[in-house]
Parts: sequence; structure tokens; C-alpha cells
Amino acid sequence: MKLTDDEKGMLDGAEGPAVAAAMDLLVRYGEALDCEHLCDVRNVAGTMTQPSPAKSKLVAEHGWDKAFAVINLDSDADFDVPPMRVPTCQLQHGFSDDSVGIAPYPKQYVELQADAESFYSRKGVNILATCTPYQVGNLPVRGEHVAWMESSAVVYANSMLGARTNCEGGASTGAAGLTGKIPCWGNHLDANRHGTHLIDVDVAVEDFLDWGLLGYFAGDLVQEERPVVVGALGQPELVDLKHFGAAAASSGGVELYHIPGVTPEAPTVEAAFRSSKLPEAVHYGHRERRATYENLNSQGNRAEVDFVLLGCPHASIDQVWRAARALEGRRLNSGTQLWIMLPRALKVVADRSGYTETIERAGGRVLTDSCPAMSRSAPEGTRVFATDSAKQAHYLPAILGIEAWFGTLEDCVDAAVTGRWTGELR
Repeated sequence: MKLTDDEKGMLDGAEGPAVAAAMDLLVRYGEALDCEHLCDVRNVAGTMTQPSPAKSKLVAEHGWDKAFAVINLDSDADFDVPPMRVPTCQLQHGFSDDSVGIAPYPKQYVELQADAESFYSRKGVNILATCTPYQVGNLPVRGEHVAWMESSAVVYANSMLGARTNCEGGASTGAAGLTGKIPCWGNHLDANRHGTHLIDVDVAVEDFLDWGLLGYFAGDLVQEERPVVVGALGQPELVDLKHFGAAAASSGGVELYHIPGVTPEAPTVEAAFRSSKLPEAVHYGHRERRATYENLNSQGNRAEVDFVLLGCPHASIDQVWRAARALEGRRLNSGTQLWIMLPRALKVVADRSGYTETIERAGGRVLTDSCPAMSRSAPEGTRVFATDSAKQAHYLPAILGIEAWFGTLEDCVDAAVTGRWTGELR
């Protein structure tokens, strides 16, 4: 790799052993990718505080500095972790103290995470604790190179904000936080940001469920390539595109998509492909919509629902408001739990707006910081869950060995109230 004098200095230890270890990791990473150089980043979103058995053991035996060295820098060296060089935030992590007595999550992990938050915040890590940092103030600008983890956050940053990031890992983001550098490859390069597949939609995509279905179809079709979507799309909102990208990143590995006239790098379909010669379009109509819905609902046989999950990616405040309206004057079935996951910063808004009170009066819970997939934790005895998230319907059956139903928010609230799934595609 071609390093600048500043980068060579960091690698040679001019800024201390931790920064040298970080630069060594980035150089090894870049060389493995046949990458020519690093690019500057001033926005890092990673995971440092979330508990695990390995982290618990490292902290107990050697402390947090060693845990960061091993897990976030791939280093066995002993050194003190300096403050982050560039703005860095913690994405979603394990359940926190608001889950105690609700989620069957080890209390020692809640305590370990609180200790981690104290340590890392002193190092300049902002504890946003959400998979949607763009909802709570972390908004990179178009063309800005960033280093983000979390598939749904990455696809939103690339596609909707026009920022540039690959789907990084815990080690590369740890190194980026200490150096302000990341290998300049993949989505950082102009040559890798044009569309590869054209999807022509001729069935109306007007609500949250339909954006999830379309995203799941697109991801399955293109896998790790870049879809360009045209047709009967209406005017999507933030939550629609949050859902679309998360679904596409789950059924495939989509990190960037274009919707001409909506996403910033695609004013036209020709601009999305950077060519007037377009590929043959793949059709998405009523049959494809129905097949995608049935695919997502092929993991459930029993109609009795034990658990309802809303908020993946973490809910917007408008989604919480909609849930509160749907629950107003109603009461959950005695054998069914309802959790709504959202960023803690938005939980404050939900509390002040009265939405939390309405949801809790109905028997539901508003929880922050994590999700059942991240923490591998659902209500005890859960056999069947229902969700409005294509991402959770995709992952949670495999992670927890439970059945899944996918539908609208209203379908899910009805299941929480009645204890039975009656949702159907309309």
C-alpha cells in the first residue's frame, strides 16, 4: 500500500503503540483487498461496548484496554487505549437496564455493558446505542467517506445520504476510530457506485409493508450488487427507505441502491447506471409481491403468537406514534408480549409525547439499545413471533429457533391483542 508520511508515522509508533497497532491492522486489511491507499474518515460507527463471553473473560482478567486491543485491533499487545482521533459512535449493543425483569438477558451483561459505556465514553466514543445513528444526529453528508458497521445503517448511508462506506467490522472500525483512516476500496470508489440491475415495479408500493417486500425481493435478486428501482413507487418516507434497505441487506448483501429522483446520486435512471445503455429490466408485479410475502411467511405454522416485535431497524418516533394509536384503549392478550425497539434518544421523545404511557397501559414495552437478534434474547417460552420487520423475520427464526409471521404494524398489534396471527396480504 502507498502510505502518506502521516500514515507511516502512525505505523512506526509516532502516536503510540495503540495507534501503531491500529494502522498495522488497516495496512494488513488493505493489502488483503489489493487496495492501493487509505482514505480519510471523520465519522466512525462501530461496536465496542456490547457484551460477550470472550469480552467478559478478557475484562475480568486484563481490563478494558486489553479487551479493545484483542477484539477491536486484533492485537495481543498491552497498551493503554488513547482517545479516539475522529468522531466515533457506538451502534446498537446488548440490552440495558430498562430491560431488567423484561428480557431474559443476563444481569451481569447489563452491568458489564454499563462499565463499558463508562470506559469508552471517556475515550470519546458517543454512546448512541442504535442501529439507526442517522435518526439521532449522526448524518454524514453526500460524498463524505465514513467507516460504518451494521448492514441497515451502511445501506442507508450509501444510498439515501450519498456518503461512502463499506460494511465494516468491529476491528476495522476500532482501528478507524484511532487513526481516521480506512482502506479506500469498494463503495468509496466512483467506479463501484453505479447500478447493476434494473427493477421495474408495476404494482403500487405505497406503505411500509410493501417497501419491505420490495427490498426483500431486490436483495434476493441482486445479492451483493446494486439495484436501480423504477416504477410505481409513490413518494417514500424515511421509514420506508429504512425498511427497504434493511430488507435488501438481509435477503442479499446490498450496500447501495438507487431510486431515480429520490436517492442523491441518481437524478435519472441513466445517471444511476452512468450510461444511456440500460440492462434489461426485471419485472416486479403482483405475482412477485405475493411470492415474496409467502416466502417471508413460510416460517410459521402455528397461529398462536407468543411475542410481537416492532422496530427493526430501530423505530422512528412516527412508528412509535402509530403503534400507540393502534393500541389506544386495547389490552394485550395475557399470553403475548409486545416489544417496541427504538433509540434511547427517541425514547425520551416517546415518553414526553405520551406514547410510552399508552403502549405500557396496553401491556406493551418500549425498550432501547438492542434487539432480540443482537442480544439473542426473546421472552421466555417464545415459540412463535410476529413482526413488521422483514429483517427480523429473516434472521430471528435461525438465531432463536422460533417461527415467524410478517405483516403490517396493524396485523402485529392485532396479534398482540388477540394472541393469534390473522394477517394476510391485501
